[in-house]
Amino acid sequence: MAAAAAAAAVGGSQSPQAELPAPGLALDKAATAAHLKAALSRPDNRAGAEELQALLERVLSAERPLAAAADGEEAAAAGGGGGAGAAEEEALEWCKCLLAGGGGYDEFCAAVRAYDPAALCGLVWTANFVAYRCRTCGISPCMSLCAECFHQGDHTGHDFNMFRSQAGGACDCGDSNVMRESGFCKRHQIKSSSNIPCVPKDLLMMSEFVLPRFIFCLIQYLREGYNEPAADVPSEKDLNKVLQLLEPQISFLEDLTKMGGAMRSVLTQVLTNQQNYKDLTSGLGENACAKKSHEKYLIALKSSGLTYPEDKLVYGIQEPSAGTSTLAVQGFAGATGTLGQLDSSDEEDQDGSQGLGKRKRVKLSSNTKDQSIMDVLKHKSFLEELLFWTIKYEFPQKMVTFLLNMLPDQEYKVAFTKTFVQHYAFIMKTLKKSHESDTMSNRIVHISVQLFSNEELARQVTEECQLLDIMVTVLLYMMESCLIKSELQDEENSLHVVVNCGEALLKNNTYWPLVSDFINILSHQSVAKRFLEDHGLLVTWMNFVSFFQGMNLNKRELNEHVEFESQTYYAAFAAELEACAQPMWGLLSHCKVRETQEYTRNVVRYCLEALQDWFDAINFVDEPAPNQVTFHLPLHRYYAMFLSKAVKCQELDLDSVLPDQEMLMKLMIHPLQIQASLAEIHSNMWVRNGLQIKGQAMTYVQSHFCNSMIDPDIYLLQVCASRLDPDYFISSVFERFKVVDLLTMASQHQNTVLDAEHERSMLEGALTFLVILLSLRLHLGMSDDEILRAEMVAQLCMNDRTHSSLLDLIPENPNPKSGIIPGSYSFESVLSAVADFKAPVFEPGGSMQQGMYTPKAEVWDQEFDPVMVILRTVYRRDVQSAMDRYTAFLKQSGKFPGNPWPPYKKRTPLHPSYKGLMRLLHCKTLHIVLFTLLYKILMDHQNLSEHVLCMVLYLIELGLENSAEEESDEEASVCGPERCHDSWFPGSNLVSNMRHFINYVRVRVPETAPEVKRDSPASTSSDSLGSLQNSGTAQVFSLVAERRKKFQEIINRSSSEANQVVRPKTSNKWSAPGSAPQLTTAILEIKESILSLLIKLHHKLSGKQNSYYPPWLDDIEILIQPEIPKYSHGDGITAVERILLKAALQSRMNKRIIEEICRKVTPPVPPKKVTAAEKKTLDKEERRQKARERQQKLLAEFASRQKSFMETAMDVDSPENDIPMEITAAEPQISEAVYDCVICGQSGPSSEDRPTGLVVLLQASSVLGQCRDNIEPKKLPITEEEQIYPWDTCAAVHDVRLSLLQRYFKDSSCLLAVSIGWEGGVYVQTCGHTLHIDCHKSYMESLRNDQVLQGFSVDKGEFTCPLCRQFANSVLPCYPGSNVENNLWQRPSNKNIQDLIKEVEELQGRPGAFPSETNLSKEMESVMKDIKNTTQKKYRDYSKTPGSPDNDFLFMYSVARTNLELELIHRGGNLCSGGASTAGKRSCLNQLFHVLALHMRLYSIDSEYNPWRKLTQLVEEVNSQLGNEEQQPEVPILYHDVTSLLLIQILMMPQPLRKDHFTCIVKVLFTLLYTQALVALSVKCSEEDRSAWKHTGALKKNTCDAEKSHEVLLSFVISELSKGKLYHEEGTQECAMVSPIAWSPESMEKYLQDFCLPFLRITSLLQHHLFGEDLPSCQEEEEFSVLSSCLGLLPTFYQTEHPFISASCLDWPVPAFDIISQWCFEINGFTERHAEQGKALLIQESRWKLPHLLQLPENYNTIFQYYHRKTCSVCTKVPKDPAVCLVCGTFVCLKGLCCKQQSYCECVLHSQNCGAGTGIFLLINASVIIIIRGHRFCLWGSVYLDAHGEEDRDLRRGKPLYICKERYKVLEQQWISHTFDHINKRWGPHYNGL
Repeated sequence: MAAAAAAAAVGGSQSPQAELPAPGLALDKAATAAHLKAALSRPDNRAGAEELQALLERVLSAERPLAAAADGEEAAAAGGGGGAGAAEEEALEWCKCLLAGGGGYDEFCAAVRAYDPAALCGLVWTANFVAYRCRTCGISPCMSLCAECFHQGDHTGHDFNMFRSQAGGACDCGDSNVMRESGFCKRHQIKSSSNIPCVPKDLLMMSEFVLPRFIFCLIQYLREGYNEPAADVPSEKDLNKVLQLLEPQISFLEDLTKMGGAMRSVLTQVLTNQQNYKDLTSGLGENACAKKSHEKYLIALKSSGLTYPEDKLVYGIQEPSAGTSTLAVQGFAGATGTLGQLDSSDEEDQDGSQGLGKRKRVKLSSNTKDQSIMDVLKHKSFLEELLFWTIKYEFPQKMVTFLLNMLPDQEYKVAFTKTFVQHYAFIMKTLKKSHESDTMSNRIVHISVQLFSNEELARQVTEECQLLDIMVTVLLYMMESCLIKSELQDEENSLHVVVNCGEALLKNNTYWPLVSDFINILSHQSVAKRFLEDHGLLVTWMNFVSFFQGMNLNKRELNEHVEFESQTYYAAFAAELEACAQPMWGLLSHCKVRETQEYTRNVVRYCLEALQDWFDAINFVDEPAPNQVTFHLPLHRYYAMFLSKAVKCQELDLDSVLPDQEMLMKLMIHPLQIQASLAEIHSNMWVRNGLQIKGQAMTYVQSHFCNSMIDPDIYLLQVCASRLDPDYFISSVFERFKVVDLLTMASQHQNTVLDAEHERSMLEGALTFLVILLSLRLHLGMSDDEILRAEMVAQLCMNDRTHSSLLDLIPENPNPKSGIIPGSYSFESVLSAVADFKAPVFEPGGSMQQGMYTPKAEVWDQEFDPVMVILRTVYRRDVQSAMDRYTAFLKQSGKFPGNPWPPYKKRTPLHPSYKGLMRLLHCKTLHIVLFTLLYKILMDHQNLSEHVLCMVLYLIELGLENSAEEESDEEASVCGPERCHDSWFPGSNLVSNMRHFINYVRVRVPETAPEVKRDSPASTSSDSLGSLQNSGTAQVFSLVAERRKKFQEIINRSSSEANQVVRPKTSNKWSAPGSAPQLTTAILEIKESILSLLIKLHHKLSGKQNSYYPPWLDDIEILIQPEIPKYSHGDGITAVERILLKAALQSRMNKRIIEEICRKVTPPVPPKKVTAAEKKTLDKEERRQKARERQQKLLAEFASRQKSFMETAMDVDSPENDIPMEITAAEPQISEAVYDCVICGQSGPSSEDRPTGLVVLLQASSVLGQCRDNIEPKKLPITEEEQIYPWDTCAAVHDVRLSLLQRYFKDSSCLLAVSIGWEGGVYVQTCGHTLHIDCHKSYMESLRNDQVLQGFSVDKGEFTCPLCRQFANSVLPCYPGSNVENNLWQRPSNKNIQDLIKEVEELQGRPGAFPSETNLSKEMESVMKDIKNTTQKKYRDYSKTPGSPDNDFLFMYSVARTNLELELIHRGGNLCSGGASTAGKRSCLNQLFHVLALHMRLYSIDSEYNPWRKLTQLVEEVNSQLGNEEQQPEVPILYHDVTSLLLIQILMMPQPLRKDHFTCIVKVLFTLLYTQALVALSVKCSEEDRSAWKHTGALKKNTCDAEKSHEVLLSFVISELSKGKLYHEEGTQECAMVSPIAWSPESMEKYLQDFCLPFLRITSLLQHHLFGEDLPSCQEEEEFSVLSSCLGLLPTFYQTEHPFISASCLDWPVPAFDIISQWCFEINGFTERHAEQGKALLIQESRWKLPHLLQLPENYNTIFQYYHRKTCSVCTKVPKDPAVCLVCGTFVCLKGLCCKQQSYCECVLHSQNCGAGTGIFLLINASVIIIIRGHRFCLWGSVYLDAHGEEDRDLRRGKPLYICKERYKVLEQQWISHTFDHINKRWGPHYNGL
């Protein structure tokens, strides 16, 4: 119980002051503090100081044992655990009081803040914080700003972006080392220090005394709490426990740092003062506690493998094995045993890393300097020890933040940087051991990026603390722990070691923070120069790089497929890019001028030395080991890139930095091996190695890697080629590509190293490689802008690209700090020069296009470069895609109709240093290859393709373009044949060799070859070569052997030794399968030259004899200006013509010879006799051809049919003329409606037993409820003040109305007076296709058994229409019946209105017998059930008595209402456009009405209560109603909703309905509606208006058409209602109702018309659907009159001259004044008691505007800034994924478990409450819109696009985004028309988790 003992010890020394009574404590603290402050202010303050020390000792130690107790189990058991928190708080309180010196702590803070001179922001943030980076203002590329500073500064027009911090960071505003002052925000624009007053001495005096003790106390805790993790269990838990306990202390320190500069400088003094540290922590005092703590510190140091330089002092006597002092062991509480064990375990661990035994330790290890870097740490100040513990505890976030918050203090910044560097090795060790290396990496970088981005600081530390030495050494050590023996080349004897890519260190990128720091400091010129000057460092660094040389070796699997595909290649590529290439680019960026030549020489020198060592280590002679490839040659690439820089920027002479020929030969081998392997991989020769090898081949050329990998490799090969013997180089290439044996004149050959099926693609590979090698100029003379342009053109030619993908695809300098910034000026200017912008377009299918860039026409015409495209394509299909686009361009612009060949493009001139490269084109070996291939192609040998020919011609053309001019034709031709006994061609110039005729060639062929049978002519060939080699090599490659000999001589080895080395390897590679037939020699008669072969090829390609005619014979001009556009695009024929023209231009001899060849009439190419068998095959061919044509015809016909179907089925707004379920009703005889079933294909009527149904989608909808009554659309709130309240929505208004009625009237009557379904109404839509219901059932069954993953749930009845694949979930039965019924029922009858009213009443009175149990009725029932289940119960049940039939009744007629209202909205809210319904053929209202009517008829309304009677009869016994007071009255008829009454009346009638009955119902209801309008008008106007109107109307009452005059009626209504109390409440709120306008007769008329219009619109729609009448179109102002005449309300003889009066439509069934007074009487009865409510119910708002989504702001940033930090109203946390509903503006947590209710997450819940299952949410952090529909969801896309018309999902690019109005309109349209399900294709289930 050490803890208890310590407590007792402290207790003993407590001063009497400790026994203060508890309650007065706070006061006393203040008093004590004031007293002490006074004591310390005296000149002689020693007594005060001692007293303070004693107090602090007590206060700060009182909590320590308890904190320890929280760790030690024993103390907790003894009940000491509980008080820990309290004691700590107490201590903090004391500290605060003491700092404030008796005043209030808050006032103290404020006082200190006033003295803040800091001109820096320095705000520290952690991961995921949103910050900004402005490249225009940044000096360092790591510059970042907090949002506040960014918005306060002026960055308009700058290149900035917003980003989510990955590792955390700090705001650089105000720091002119990192950013330009112009970008500072208003707060940090440099304050001159003069206006900041000086800090009074006594303000911070107490802090200077208290803080050292406080920090020491913190350090003691950290010492105390640390236990070395046991070997097997990670100790995160214990460490976290300690850290949690320390949370308040560290937060306290953090708060101090935020008080500003004055407090920071005090803290700096405390943290860096060495004396304080020594006094407090040396552990030499008599205090037992301190001693113990010091011992724990030493133990921790030791266990970290570090020594403490003054060990001898304290430790010397006790050896670790003996255990330390008893106290320390006790303190360890036995957790890890004694020190001895601990130490040994650590040593084992270190040996473990040496597991290979023989591993070559790097030279450096012996260095003494190095040892001290790695293993010695000495702490001299609090800061140093604090950092030590921060590292030991693996960088707790709080500590990191505290340490960073101090950085604005300059003195601290320097001290801290030095401390950080001092601990660098220790950081690496801790990082390697850590289990949370990811988090830890982020925290390390969070710190280091703040320190090392500052050039001044980096330079200082480099000079004073050997920063570079430390970094390089630490990196080296880190990698040493995971080296393995390299298996490259010579597996047994290799001495080379490489990193093992499978190790966690590489796999998890653990090295990333250290490498990133290194790259960061190399970006500073002063630091990089030191590095480049220091030879020792360069040697060490090359050593480091060589660890990666040859890593991740691939061995080709020859027998079976590899079992386990290793994914180590990711690690390997990442490591080479990050650890080798990026530092290389960093260094290169400082070698840009001539003065830096020396640096390049240094790097090149040590690079070559390292390469030489490497070749020796792997035992390399001159042949690479077969079937192996590594893509990682960082040493080669360093060498290549520095060479390139030297020539391009530093004007160095290339030869001065090149090694000898032998080294060059070695250097080219491995890069060449990679190029050959690429071809092998693409030829599927590595297929047994699995997909990962393809992955490597693709990564090697991918845009982020290519300029650090393939480009330097090809450049190095170009350098080697330009300096080595060309014949040697060419033959090496063909040998590497394994196609030597193929290059023979013989028609058959044997390849010992390659299967026949791979030969062709390998040959293509070899030729393509040569073309790239010879025509690529990336490092050979192109300027940076030309390179950028070429890269951009290549990418754009493959595909149209978005701006961001283009930025991503153009290989930028991968070191982000190199200064070339993507998106920089040159990028934009080049882009606008080569490409056109295509703005984003919308397709009706809903797929959203992005803004794209597409190449300009002149780019296709002049700049399309297939070579560049081939080099840059990751997928082979992209090359094809580029060619297809090129073809399309030529067709479209009329330049070339056929299939063109890749165009030949002129190249940038070569830099003089590389002129030697062109010798490859003028060497005999290449010419023999070209000759042989041309001959083989002409003779149709197998395995040759058009691609081969294309490349051959390309090489010939390159040769002609780059020929040596000085050779004169004549002299070459004189000494022709005599001179060349040894070879095929006389010289090495392609121009002259082209015309050289070759007569005979001797070849080795298998005995079975056709050549053998001919008797060979005597060997008179000018090129009979002595003995041929014993392999199947053609004559050419005897040449190879000679070249080799030549080279062996150059290298001064004895040739015999060389042969031993070389030959055996070729012979035993692996022999061809099967027994090889004997080879024999044959001599072929050739008699061709390259020119003659080309001309014959022309004939062959064009399929005509003598097709080539030299163009200059007609037009001599051609030879003078040869650049002829005619030849620039075309196919092979064009290419041949172009080459012949160039050959003729180059020499007169060639011209003559071409003419000669053309004069000789050339015999046909191999003549063919047609034998009988061949004739047969020809006939077959013809027959096949005919069959093919027939098939084409059929397909075309089918396609056109399909197209016409798609047009009828798919398009959203097609006119009415083609209804799929076409009802042909031309003939008058009665015919039944005929339906086609889309499943079984039969057509027929729908019958009772086999009903047909419409495919429908039922969905609950709250769109109607979102209508508002004002035109101003609601905006999305973007400040706290703007909030959206839903009380003005249609749904809310209707809700209020219903509940008001239910308060005062009989429930059953209330439920007939209104409609529901504004929220959660059921909308029914169909695609118009029909099917038999039994077919549908079996279709569903098959879907159920189908295992394929569908986007819908079959169990919920969902399916897609079998024909058009539209989403659906039910089938609506079609009511059987004839289709001419309409004509019968529409005949106008001459019955008067009274008779009709009676008929209607009778028909309604008949009980609706449910039809007999037929299939049809069952289906009707089931679909009704579906409709009910579509919406939630709360949207169906409004009755007070649950389950009452009135509820169902209300629900059913409301479904009809919902569908009619929605259709009206889809038509734009009025019927002016008329015509057929836009949803015409798709409408299912007719069928829906039948289903609803059938069910409504089951409920008969008592004839007593039927509103029809109240409308059409005068009731005599008025009093009976008022008699029974206790029962609630019925709803007065004037409070009824007229449209609801209409639907009830119609659905209560037997179907089908007669037209005259319909008209009669409408007429009767119109009278009620008109009266309602008058009443509402009377309530709206003022008292004076009322009396005036009452008077004027009364005068006209007795005129003839009084019943049709609104003035008369209005005055009557007013006088009737005045009898009650309706007008009496002239209270205050009356003013709200009164409209200030003066009413004129016109405005009254308009009011009445507007009041009635909604009813007329719905009624006309209904009439249109029930009777199939077209709607007339009209102007808006005449809509009322047109609709009323269409509905038959207007008498036919009505004249239209004088202005139209709405009252003329009235047709009163009973005397108007009687019935009106009866209606008013009901209201007066009610207003007696409730005048207020009575008035409210009369004013119905019927003019709803169309529903809209919320209006969004122009700029996305306004939304983002407000919402991404907003707290959720439910859980009051800032959500991880905030979202906002675009319908109502509610803020929700996406996927947040915090707001989950009964397993539903908040978005899903909200979508049910707000949209009845449909939710539209904007995800704030992603700028994307997500749609929830029922149980599914989909990502819709974004309505915010950047300046280039692109979405920025997840805000990855962080560029400013602007609203795209068109997209938002599309979204709104889909919401209103309920077509999300049809248009969006990618749905998935959300399992309520959103």
